[in-house]
This record gives sequence, C-alpha cells and structure tokens, in this order.
Amino acid sequence: MTKPLSAPETRDEQLPPAASSASTGRCTRQRILNIISIACLVLSLAVGIVVDGATLWGLLPIGIYGALAIFGMDVMVATVVSIASAMLILLPSPTGAADILGESIGDQVTMIGLIIMLGAGLAEVMRVTGVAGQIVRSVMRVAGDKSQLAFILGTMMSCLILVAALGTLAGALAVAAPLLLPMAAKKGFTRSATASMIFVGGCAGLAIAPFAGSNVAIMNAAEVGYLQYLLVGGGPLAILSLVMGLLVVPWMQRRTRHGDDFYNEHDLGIDEEDTPHQRRATAVFLVALLASIVYAAVTSAGITFPLLALPLIAILTGLTGGLTAEETGKAIYRGAGALIHIFLLFWLLAVMFVTIDLIDPFTVVLESYGESFQTLGPFPFAIAIALFGWVGVPGAAAAEVVLLNQIFGDMAANLGVGVSTWVIVLLWASKADTYGPFPNANMMGAMGLSRSFSLKNMMITGWALLIPASIMYTILMFIQTR
Repeated sequence: MTKPLSAPETRDEQLPPAASSASTGRCTRQRILNIISIACLVLSLAVGIVVDGATLWGLLPIGIYGALAIFGMDVMVATVVSIASAMLILLPSPTGAADILGESIGDQVTMIGLIIMLGAGLAEVMRVTGVAGQIVRSVMRVAGDKSQLAFILGTMMSCLILVAALGTLAGALAVAAPLLLPMAAKKGFTRSATASMIFVGGCAGLAIAPFAGSNVAIMNAAEVGYLQYLLVGGGPLAILSLVMGLLVVPWMQRRTRHGDDFYNEHDLGIDEEDTPHQRRATAVFLVALLASIVYAAVTSAGITFPLLALPLIAILTGLTGGLTAEETGKAIYRGAGALIHIFLLFWLLAVMFVTIDLIDPFTVVLESYGESFQTLGPFPFAIAIALFGWVGVPGAAAAEVVLLNQIFGDMAANLGVGVSTWVIVLLWASKADTYGPFPNANMMGAMGLSRSFSLKNMMITGWALLIPASIMYTILMFIQTR
C-alpha cells in the first residue's frame, strides 16, 4: 500500500525553537528597517521639492546613516540609502549627479579606502614570503628565553611591530598567533594571559601604524604629519598600553593559573626555521618601511604618499623574498582584492559627503548655533565629540573619523580647538570602542586566535586599558585647551 504524501514541513518546523525565534526576529527587524528607509526617502524627496538652498535638512542623510547602522543594517546598504536621501534633497540633474559620482572617485575619502586595500596587498606578500613570521621569531629570540616579563614584552612587541607594519589588527594577529602560541605554551602561560598579551600588543601597534586607514584619516582631518600624530596621539596610547600590559598580563596569569586554562602544546605545532630568503626579504622590508616613514615625515608628504609607498614596499619584499614578479603581483592582487568592498564603501561615503556639502547644512548650523557653541568652550566640546564618537557613531574606524570631521571639524576650528586636541578627539572617538565598554570584533578575534574561551577575562583586559587611557587623554586635552 502506498504511503500517502504528507504536507511539506515548513522552515520553522525544521528549525529548533530558538533558531526559529531568532530568524523571525531578524526578519521583523529587517522589515522595520526597510519601512524606516522608505519613509526617510519619501521625507527627503518632500524636502527636496519644498526647500531650496542651504538647509539643516542636509543633516538628515547623516542621521539616517547612523540610525540604520546602529540598528543593524549592513553598513554598505545604509550608506546607499543615505546617498539616495542626500540626492533627493539636493535634486541634481542627471548630469550633476554623474559629476558628483565622478568627482568622488578622486576624493581623499576614496583614497583612504584605496590605501586600506593596498595595505592588505602588502600584508599578503609578507605572509607568503614569511617576512611576518621572521619578524616575530627575531623579536622573540631577543626576549623569549629570559624572564616572564621579558617574554610578555617580546610578545607584545612582536604584535605591535606586525600590526604597525600591516595597518590591520586582525590580519597581523592572524599571522603572529600561530608562531607565538607554541612559545607561550612552553612558557606555561594560560590561554587568557596569552590572549591579553596579543590583544594589548596589537592595539598598541594599531595606535601608531603609519599607513592604517583610520590613522591616515586622522592625520588628513587634523592636517598633521605622522610625527606630530605620533607625539600627541598614537604614541602615548602605545606606550601606556605596553606599560599596562606588563601589569595586567602577570595579574591575568595569576588569576587563571589554577584553572583548566592551559595549552596542550602538542596540538599547537612547532616553530619554523628561518630561511635566507626570509631574512633578506625582512631586511629589505624594514629598510623600505623606515625609509618611507622618514621621507613622509621630512617632506610632509600628504595622503597620496601611501599610494606609492605601499605597493613599492610590497614589490621589493616579494622580489627579495623569492617570489617572481608574477607571483608578487598575484599576492598583492589577492590581498587587495579581498578588501574591494572597503574601497567601494569609502567611495560611497565620499559621494555622500560631496552631496551633503552641496546642500550646505553646516553653514546653517554655524550661523544659527555658533554663539551657543562658543559658550561651550573648547575642552567640553572636545570631550563631548570624543564621547559621541565612542558610543554613538557606528562603522569602520576610518569612516568614523571622516564622518566626525565632516560634521564637527569646522565647529572645532571656530571654537579654538587646536590640531593636537583634535587628533586626540578623533583617535579616541574611533578607537576607544576597541577596549570597551562592550565586547567587539577585535576582542573576539584575539580570543579566537589565542584559543581562549573567557570573554570576561578579555573584557577585564580591555577595561584595564580603557580607564587609564581615558584619564590620560582627558588630562592632555585639558592642558592643551587652557
């Protein structure tokens, strides 16, 4: 007898109750975001039809961008919706809209996205040639066989150097972790203590990375060179991070040494040996990087200099590391191609900012509320913007810098906020969320690479950096604004 066919099961019936509930929640949130987006676009069109000339409604696209990103919409989609809002308010002709798109390709914001791509290309060359591993092993030979504190410092310095050279935290730590974990296991460090080491060292390196997208954006926004940025912004944070790391990591080791938090070193692999190609390529890379930094500092080279320096360093490193010209080119293309979405994002951000500039809402803000801002004073203003960027502006760090400078840069200048203070404001606004108050991708990445499972211990590490750094920068800004 043939068994009767039953009605097909629905997706919700096939899923566990928790998964079904989460899926339903995501769909509901997406529908709400879509409704909000359509409503904002309709409002933008109405404003564009009614209002002519400079208007405060030009801030609406920025508000839409922030709100949609905060509530979980993909940042690329949120940017497109914001561009559409700005275009509907401006209502340019088709030719005018095309001109905006073309002008934005050469905008400095777009260049930052291109710099991030080229940095990823260099990172891939360093990985393929073994230069990144050579740097880690060289540093650890100096410090690794000595005291526990020396090992901690060596591990942090290894991560610092790699992150500073590559300009990316996750990518550099992914290269360093497989080399550092066997050493940490042999030294008897726990997973939580190792995670703290690489997180603190990586964050210190990101603060001083000369070609990191967020740092390039800060230097461009504040119109300062790398040395001034290093002196007043990234340098103090890097030094403080290393000092606090020497205190926090031993404490974390004592906190976790009595639990089941140790590595099984047999599962972590063995250290690799250096090759002549790696040693030669590492020497060439370090010389080329140092020469680029010195040249940029001496000549006050602008934002365009990394566009030449990064591919040149990658080519020299690849050729001296045993790669052919074709293999070097493929490595650069492979690394850069993985971040093509970042380039597109920054181009779209440039389109949004150019369009908003044409609407000109900031002139209206200054004319209407300039006197109120003047009574606020430079120090309270600087604190307010730093806090606003820390907790209220979503997106990639470099995009945050561009957005904050676009909105508040002219106000800061009119209030008498100096460039050194503005460097600190933009740096803290874009980087503070790496340390807390909530878990974030950088914390989770360091935990995963270290094979650690204690989010609580990672949060403690972040707060141990966040609190003293906040105090330090508050004091510096207070002194600078007197």
